[in-house]
Amino acid sequence: MISSPEAAKFVLVTKSHLFKPTFPASKERMLGKQAIFFSQGQYHAKLRKLVLRAFVPEAIKSFVSNIESIAKDSLQSLEGRLITTFQEMKTYTFNVALLSIFGEDEVKYREDLKRCYYILEKGYNSMPINIPGTLFNKSMKARKELAQILAKIISTRRETKQEYNDLLGSFMGDKEGLTDEQIADNIIGVIFAARDTTASVLTWIIKYLGENPSVLQAVTDEQEAIMKGKEKCGEEQTLSWADTKKMPITSRVIQETLRVASILSFTFREAVADVEYEGYLIPKGWKVLPLFRNIHHSPEIFPDPEKFDPSRFEVVPKPNTFMPFGNGTHSCPGNELAKLEIMVLLHHLTTKYRWSMVGTNSGIQYGPFALPQNGLPIRLIRKS
Repeated sequence: MISSPEAAKFVLVTKSHLFKPTFPASKERMLGKQAIFFSQGQYHAKLRKLVLRAFVPEAIKSFVSNIESIAKDSLQSLEGRLITTFQEMKTYTFNVALLSIFGEDEVKYREDLKRCYYILEKGYNSMPINIPGTLFNKSMKARKELAQILAKIISTRRETKQEYNDLLGSFMGDKEGLTDEQIADNIIGVIFAARDTTASVLTWIIKYLGENPSVLQAVTDEQEAIMKGKEKCGEEQTLSWADTKKMPITSRVIQETLRVASILSFTFREAVADVEYEGYLIPKGWKVLPLFRNIHHSPEIFPDPEKFDPSRFEVVPKPNTFMPFGNGTHSCPGNELAKLEIMVLLHHLTTKYRWSMVGTNSGIQYGPFALPQNGLPIRLIRKS
């Protein structure tokens, strides 16, 4: 286990070619062995290029209005109800993930994909015993059906011969060509990566804002100022990409949540050769765990680390001290999309709603990402 910025940089950046990502074999079987998480070398570089092509700011700008519609519909469906925040945020982030993968076509496939994926995800942390009746067996059956649905979508797109500005379009437009199996593995992998992590962040943000009224007020004021500016100029009350760049306080709240909650607490790497670091030998085949949570909670790096204080991000953190999306070639390529969907939802949540937390929410549970106890039950009320 390593818990210094220098050691993390050594493993994840400087000598990343000497350390490969490693996951439980069961997870590789469920997501697909050719998914970007499990790859190295030229194949990984090609996949990362294709994913980034679909998720860079220039590409996701066009999704703002669609994401806003999903956010508004999601919140409206929760009005006046006692909800489990994490479960509802998973639904929201799942729908945004489908939008980023399939574009506006996602509505056609949403229910079938959701049905299969929800069965698949139940087996992520199950024992890999593939006999009838087990969670693993049910998950593998759902994965097979999911791959068949994706194959039909790919086939339909090939027949139309149109160009699409989404992740599937990026995969299918690759001149070197990905096989249908490779495309399916990576789409399932992206859904996994995009859904639970972002939903966890949103859940923690809602908790921290609820516990810090002055911070909530600052975010609300910032978001209302955007609305008032549009009213003054006679503009339509819809968010634009430019509007998301007028949210510095909201952005710092997201950063501080990522630091305090440290959704990605650590990552696994395996040495592919004997590696020496500062006089220590890491033998080939040994596992190395960069501990992001320890770095993010180091008082030498972040004074009073347990305190939720977004203002600390008014100063840019030193290199390799803030790694909420990992670091190096295997860092999350979808971080810009994640930040965008969080900002859009927070805009409507803070300007149109208030909420109260129900029960005790001081504990932390893992499933596998860190979450407030019981997924943060809240009651959501529309402002008068």
